[in-house]
Amino acid sequence: MGDPKFSRKTYDTPSHPWQGERIKAEVEVVRAFGLKNKTEVWKAETILRNLRKQSRDLQARLRSGDKQAQVEADALLNKCGRLGYLPVGSNLNDILSLKDEDVLSRRLQTIVFEKGLASTIKQARQMITHGHIFMNGHRVTVPGYLVSRAEESSIEYNPASPYTDEMHPMRTSADQAAAGMAARAKAVAEQQAADAAAAKADAEEAGITAEDGVN
Repeated sequence: MGDPKFSRKTYDTPSHPWQGERIKAEVEVVRAFGLKNKTEVWKAETILRNLRKQSRDLQARLRSGDKQAQVEADALLNKCGRLGYLPVGSNLNDILSLKDEDVLSRRLQTIVFEKGLASTIKQARQMITHGHIFMNGHRVTVPGYLVSRAEESSIEYNPASPYTDEMHPMRTSADQAAAGMAARAKAVAEQQAADAAAAKADAEEAGITAEDGVN
């Protein structure tokens, strides 16, 4: 069980420390999402690795006619939909096409920036750690908190924060927020289209059909 004062790691580190391509990709992700270090990237990778493993195991069990596998598949898809990783109506194959960015985009820091509450992704992290952000009527000071779809609409400024003043010099304007969200949405859509095409090609090459992951 372990000592309660010393929590276990919730992520896996890379098997090889010096892989140039991986290091370069991780640095780009850290910059894009304003992360503190690569540990947060590894946490997202571990979450995806576990989801993919569950998806592959469930697909194999569904093909063998396991009735309990259908119940577990529905629960897994509901979880991914609730956390915002996948849209409603997705199947198990869609889990295999998820990327690190799909998890990182659900972090509180990213959503605060996308909602226009901060002018930059790094400012969003600072505002959260300094207690300027409320969610569900409570202060949340963890930038890496994974926000569910139900919680997303409740994110706002702390009523006691000076950022509630629209004339605050560090507040982003509505036009800036709209332009930033539009640019990010376009980039995400283009990336998703490219990833979906690549995932479909990989699935066809591996002989995996859409029926394998249908509820």
